[in-house]
Amino acid sequence: MASNMVAASLGTETDGSILFPVNANSVVGIKPTVGLTSRSGIVPISPRQDTVGPLCRTVSDAVQVLDAIVGFDWKDAAATREASKLIPYGYKQFLKPCGSKGRDWEQSGAILVENLEINEINTILNATQSGEALVLVAEFNLALNAHLKDLIISPVRSLLDVIAFNQKFNILTLKRRVEKIMMENKLDALVTPGGYDVKGVPIGICFGGLMSSEPKLIEIAYGIFENFAFSCVYYPSNGRRFMELRICSSAAGDFPAISCRGKQYE
Repeated sequence: MASNMVAASLGTETDGSILFPVNANSVVGIKPTVGLTSRSGIVPISPRQDTVGPLCRTVSDAVQVLDAIVGFDWKDAAATREASKLIPYGYKQFLKPCGSKGRDWEQSGAILVENLEINEINTILNATQSGEALVLVAEFNLALNAHLKDLIISPVRSLLDVIAFNQKFNILTLKRRVEKIMMENKLDALVTPGGYDVKGVPIGICFGGLMSSEPKLIEIAYGIFENFAFSCVYYPSNGRRFMELRICSSAAGDFPAISCRGKQYE
């Protein structure tokens, strides 16, 4: 996405795997409420938290892709049966410009609460104290074994098979495999693109909300993305400027979130 090689892509998130790459590469991502999109076919980590969402260049593009992937899937019926009924007319209807041309959010109707104190916030954010780490380990074991057992053609049928494979093929073999892939495909180099501010730090903004709050998150993200003025940062590598949004956060568990960057212009 960051190098403009594709128009849209999909990612999976348990706790940060959509939001963090989006922030680091200056693109837009939506982490949907768990069950809004099907997880069928993905390698599971935690069924209580796993979700599939779009990664695109703009909020509008991400919402268009979200509309395409939302819905009931009998292969993931337990999760998608109810969630897919939440928005019968799709999410494009929430792409509404907020009407403001400045930085004052309150003029656009927002109610700002400053210096908000959240009880036990340190416990919530600590994966061990909150019990998140314990849930991930337990669910990963059960979910991955079920996933591998359900594969039609595969020599790997359980987590024990995976462990045995890793013990047989060590890290040196993995390095040689990278070389083999490059030689077979005649690749001269592997390139990882990215975007940075004037200090060399990736910048993004994240809007997180409660379960099924995608409509409001889309309205907020689209309104700010399309109408608010932010400072410009110049990237010598591609000769373009970006309107940067200067906040980054993360939504936890099965709550939805949208992470995005500013407008790109010549």
